[in-house]
Amino acid sequence: MALRTSTTERQRRLGAELRKLREQAGYSVTEGGEFINMGRAHLGHVEAGRTAIPADKVRALCHSYGSAREPLIEALITMGDDNGKGWWTAYRRELGQAVLDLAELEAAADALFSYESLFIPGILQTTEYTRSIFRSTQAEQPSSALEQAVQFRAERQRILTREQPPALHAVIHEAALHVRFGGAPVMRRQLLHLIRMAELPHVTIQVLPFTAEGLSAFSTPFLLVESHGSALETVLVETPGSSQYVHENDAVDKYGTRFGRLAAASLPPVDPGVPAATRESRDSLGLVQHLLYSLQEH
Repeated sequence: MALRTSTTERQRRLGAELRKLREQAGYSVTEGGEFINMGRAHLGHVEAGRTAIPADKVRALCHSYGSAREPLIEALITMGDDNGKGWWTAYRRELGQAVLDLAELEAAADALFSYESLFIPGILQTTEYTRSIFRSTQAEQPSSALEQAVQFRAERQRILTREQPPALHAVIHEAALHVRFGGAPVMRRQLLHLIRMAELPHVTIQVLPFTAEGLSAFSTPFLLVESHGSALETVLVETPGSSQYVHENDAVDKYGTRFGRLAAASLPPVDPGVPAATRESRDSLGLVQHLLYSLQEH
């Protein structure tokens, strides 16, 4: 039995879900292994994501644990069968596993719920805006490495224009619209890009204004991802220097509730199809257009 020297988030998630089902059913690792003629150590490695497990054994384990959630079972089988290869594979030697995991997670997404407080969400950034961020935050990196990171982020954005794109709902704090990465011209083109992206039927963009009440102005950014027919949910929490994946049900539910509160406190979504004259109240598009005007060269 060959063990992986490093594991991806998808591999760890599969193992974690199998362990969760086993523990909920009240079985030990030894008892779980007996259901599928697998030794205790072998199943332990499966649950840690260090080795693969065939689809028939995944199904047998789930049924032995008493799970009747067929969508979840099919999702776990799909995760186990996935070889993890995609466009991001070409970057494995140059970029860290964390960003590769994010690209793989997004590629399998049915829906994305993003909250950002100081930046435009990566999936909605223009190339020049991304480049200016990397230059200011990773100045010690050689220019070739920065350009590769910029290219990688641009590749990630293609999921929004593929044949069956995920739904994207982004809540962006107003502060992120004022921070001028790259200067006024770059920021102006970034805001125009937000309006164009909002024209896509599966993209919803809202601005959380400074005047929003009852919420922390700069809470930790996060991305909630629904995947595999919404049978699985994952939250990516970004902190300085690290990325944390959360998939415990209670924690995911809390982030879902948090996003709902943020969206409810935000201005109505950017809707370029609604004429300005018909708007009866302040909305996200009006705020973005106001900032665009302030960025014009006089």
